[in-house]
Amino acid sequence: MTTRATVDFDAVVIGGGPAGSTAADDLARAGHRVLLLDRAGRIKPCGGAIPPRLIQDFAIPDEMLVARATAARMISPQAVEVDIPIQGGFVGMVDREHFDEWLRERAASHGAERRVGSFERLSRDDDGISVVHFSTDTGADSVRTRAVIGADGARSQVAQQAVPGADKGRFVFAYHEIIAVPEALPEGYAASRCEVHYRGSLSPDFYGWVFPHGASVSVGTGSADKGFSLRRGVMQLRAAAGLAHARTLRREGAPIPMKPLPRWDNGRDVVLAGDAAGVVAPASGEGIYYAMLGGRLAAEAVADMLRSGKPQALASARKRFMREHGRVFWVLGVMQHFWYSSDKRRERFVSMCRDRDVQQLTFDAYMHKRLVRARPMAHVRIFFKDMAHLLGLARV
Repeated sequence: MTTRATVDFDAVVIGGGPAGSTAADDLARAGHRVLLLDRAGRIKPCGGAIPPRLIQDFAIPDEMLVARATAARMISPQAVEVDIPIQGGFVGMVDREHFDEWLRERAASHGAERRVGSFERLSRDDDGISVVHFSTDTGADSVRTRAVIGADGARSQVAQQAVPGADKGRFVFAYHEIIAVPEALPEGYAASRCEVHYRGSLSPDFYGWVFPHGASVSVGTGSADKGFSLRRGVMQLRAAAGLAHARTLRREGAPIPMKPLPRWDNGRDVVLAGDAAGVVAPASGEGIYYAMLGGRLAAEAVADMLRSGKPQALASARKRFMREHGRVFWVLGVMQHFWYSSDKRRERFVSMCRDRDVQQLTFDAYMHKRLVRARPMAHVRIFFKDMAHLLGLARV
């Protein structure tokens, strides 16, 4: 086995978003020598919602929450509104500009070395050790490492270069605008309510959102249709929310994966995490929790590989993730494919969400990241109600 003295780092984490920062933090806390390499100045478009499970599992302090959402509003193509209270808790809202930097700083405070740079390529020295090549403001650089965690986003260069099947991912493109909340609040605006708009003119295959961030608000949409104008969709959504003339603080866009990749490691010394692995939930677009969990599982897999010298340990990251969340991802994928395909179906979907059983089970799954099996009769009732909507028998 290669000794520590022959490498610069035990692990290099490429990408400093929630997945990469979590992986670097966990490995550094465990005593490993870690480099966290991240590009400067990039902020991912994101509604910024984090559930209680994330806040608890990853020790997120109250000061990182810019707002607390206690209700959600779903709005149909015909402007039917379904308000869903969040019983017994709240959904935390974060601003990714500050949240991601806080995560990177936390990793550094526990011993990870931070460098600002752009990943270029992987190579391998004659002794088989991986070399990570990257560029910085001062020029080209490289380091030798026993393991690489690729957390460099949806179109991951690490994945493209090192992991078979990286071209199997599916994406939507997301775009949002961060807007200053005007002093004169728009009619109906609630700082503690997230709005989700289902309308084909806002997105032909996804949805639009209006999420409060305290003094600002995220207004965005997404679509896999390359011919659809996301900016026009956001413009319409701003007008509908009474925010057409509010001050725009920044604009951001990026591809968002909608399907976990079939493989997350190269069988030797590279493993993927976060968007690079494709772990954004279909239908909902939720990614922060899954990214941080993926980063943690990647870190644990790398730690196991470093300890045992067995490369097959890296495969455990995907196996563990899919064992716990694969069913949810499959269900959400089917739901998005069917319910988001037309305004008629979107209308029925929003109508179905009036149901208390649907609301309760949905929030149990979202807030606590589990499919609740303790209420079998509720599942039976939902099945028959869902079938009624599918067959057009239910009233809208």
